[in-house]
Parts: sequence; C-alpha cells; structure tokens
Amino acid sequence: MATGIRSTRASAAVDRLKRRTGITTYSMARTGAGHFFLSEKAGAPPLCPPMELDDFVKFVDGLGPQPEKRITKNDAAFEKQLVRKKQP
Repeated sequence: MATGIRSTRASAAVDRLKRRTGITTYSMARTGAGHFFLSEKAGAPPLCPPMELDDFVKFVDGLGPQPEKRITKNDAAFEKQLVRKKQP
C-alpha cells in the first residue's frame, strides 16, 4: 500500500473524530517506522502508543460519541418482520 494512501486513511479517521467531538485541535503524527499516534493538539503528549494503520484507525474511530446508525425504510420493515416471526 502506498504511503500516501496510508496517511490519507489515518487522517480521514482523525477528521471523523474532529466532526464527532467538535474538538478541532486533534493532531495525528507518524513515526519514522510508519506508525501513527494521536494527540489532543500538535506538540501535546500522545493519547496512544504508536500503532499500525489498522489499529490506529480502529482506536480513533472508537473515541468520542459514535455516529447514529442509519437505517432505510426497507431495513426497518424487514426488522419488524423478523421480530414478528421470532415471537411464538
């Protein structure tokens, strides 16, 4: 995987965190070994140890309030049918 794609995926996760929390000072940094870490603002102590890309994205996506799961009308109707079928 190209380095630019890795950084883009990690920075996208940080951007999502900024939108969810309203805290725009979160900062991501990358080590020379290619690991990522998050801090509350540039130069602040890291909030996590340096992580591989996938672990970093999972960590960042797990912080702050989680987005509400979107559900379509069809999905809602299907879930109602499942509930009715499960009842004896």
